[in-house]
Amino acid sequence: MDRSLRDQAVIVGIGKTDFTKNSGVSEIALASECVKNAIDDAGLKPSDIDGMTSFTLDTNDEVDVARNVGCGDMTFFSRVGYGGGAAVSIVHQAAMAVATGSANYVIGWRALNGRSGQRYSDGVSGDIVTSDLVHWGYYMPFGLLTPASWVAMFTQRYMHETGCKATDLAEVCMAQRKHAVNNPDAFFYERPMTLEDHQTARIIADPLRLFDCCQETDGGCAFVVTTPERARDLKNKGALIHGIAQGIGDDQEQMTSFYRPSIARVTEMELLGKKMWDMAGLGPDDMDCAVIYDAFSSIVLFQLEAFGFCGFGEAADYVKGGALEVSGRLPTNTHGGQLSEAYIHGINGVNEGVRLIRGTSTNQPEKNEKVLVTSGVGVPTAAMVLGQLD
Repeated sequence: MDRSLRDQAVIVGIGKTDFTKNSGVSEIALASECVKNAIDDAGLKPSDIDGMTSFTLDTNDEVDVARNVGCGDMTFFSRVGYGGGAAVSIVHQAAMAVATGSANYVIGWRALNGRSGQRYSDGVSGDIVTSDLVHWGYYMPFGLLTPASWVAMFTQRYMHETGCKATDLAEVCMAQRKHAVNNPDAFFYERPMTLEDHQTARIIADPLRLFDCCQETDGGCAFVVTTPERARDLKNKGALIHGIAQGIGDDQEQMTSFYRPSIARVTEMELLGKKMWDMAGLGPDDMDCAVIYDAFSSIVLFQLEAFGFCGFGEAADYVKGGALEVSGRLPTNTHGGQLSEAYIHGINGVNEGVRLIRGTSTNQPEKNEKVLVTSGVGVPTAAMVLGQLD
């Protein structure tokens, strides 16, 4: 029996809260708001939802979200770890649930007070308590205490091996800022960036400057997944999941896989990319646009190579000349991304992928038949290809 998930699930609803630096409300309030908005967007009732999935890092229990929103009995629930790697992974969970009949309508969400509450930029120096403290402890004596410092290590090596320069990182940042300037939901709405702005910003962890690093945001995003048969009867256009896959690379740690033979490649992305493309029956040349996880500017370059848009060391040339802008060869992060819209651990990127398929992005490319959406880098992670539902 064919157990492929190809074309077996559809994202039919998306919801969000305002993106702020101080929400003034609890994380359960943020979760309940974005979940309710996603259900409304799908044209469903809360009582229709019978499955839930979220991040292990999310502080909101399923039972509390369900009670606050007005859901009833649940037949499926799950959690995925690894921070931003869960962004598409929880879509994968939802797709498997509806494809197997474990649930009919699954809601996925992420809600956090990421600026006014726990700040992930604190890293090991903050109050993060996980089993990862064991291997992070290997690097703490060398000053590698934060996500920025960990990614800076990979970026330094990548730049050494490929000749990539800080101005190439700026190409990513400027393209995404150009998108955010047109997006009223973005923190950097109507606030353009020049090359000088990027290059004169303070160093956070060499070679990463301020605008190479994602924001810290209070807010939440959610989505609803169901089967194609049910999706066709709902209010808004659905985004069909052509291919979706997860991957853990060999000898992987969380954010600090420094013992690998090469630290200039993201092998877990290469692994899951092969499976995703094979499931979808598509390849990088078929993509009209992309939403590429961008906690840091350099990881966009890593992923362009890992997913086959260009060869190793070629991403710096690939992004030149406005290639990631709306009229470019691969319009990317048309919402502004986590660098310039908001940091909702990648779920705002999932929602932008749906908007691109619907044709409702604030920076809508001419072609929108196929969209790549990825999640966190340096961690066990996932990616998917979205397409049009007939």
